Amino acid sequence: MFTGIVEEVGEIADVRSDGDVVVLTVRAALAAEVRHGESIAVNGCCLTAVVDHEGADVLTLELVPETMKRTSLGAVGGGSAVNLERAVPAGGRLDGHIVQGHVDGVGTLVSRTPGERSDEVRFALPAELDRYVVEKGSIAVDGVSLTVAARYPDGFGVALIPTTLADTTLGARRPGDPVNLEVDVIAKYVERMTAGYLPGSAQEGDAR
Repeated sequence: MFTGIVEEVGEIADVRSDGDVVVLTVRAALAAEVRHGESIAVNGCCLTAVVDHEGADVLTLELVPETMKRTSLGAVGGGSAVNLERAVPAGGRLDGHIVQGHVDGVGTLVSRTPGERSDEVRFALPAELDRYVVEKGSIAVDGVSLTVAARYPDGFGVALIPTTLADTTLGARRPGDPVNLEVDVIAKYVERMTAGYLPGSAQEGDAR
């Protein structure tokens, strides 16, 4: 589990194919503390770290076709910046919100309105995710825990504080850029658990 609080912005050092697997090499200071097999969120996508040399400043991550199909990581190349977060330890502080690192869909940055020190940014999201996004609720965008500031017919808006602009990749995102989205997992579980009680549901009788 993650919190959506980005620890570091890493840099893609290499992208290569190994059969049907895409192998990313990421350069980051936190790589020196990552052990082989640990989970790490890369732009909000939970991946398993392959550490070839303990204490090195690079780590290797393997992406299967499912990951390439469901996330924006297929678009990264050498030199791309990526948000990185290690899994939160049991008993650790939950500073953002509950983030699983399971990308629900790929959205698009529609527009950004710079302020004196903050930015208002609008995103479009896949129609099937619309019902999970509520004003003042939580959403992870490229692994960054954000609060939904506004809802629109085709998406949502957020307000980015100076720290988010400086310490994550969202400060450099431009209109048209794809972003990984993870909606609030609690909303998905509530929907699933209450589905049988809704009028017209095939499970309505069983739910009672």
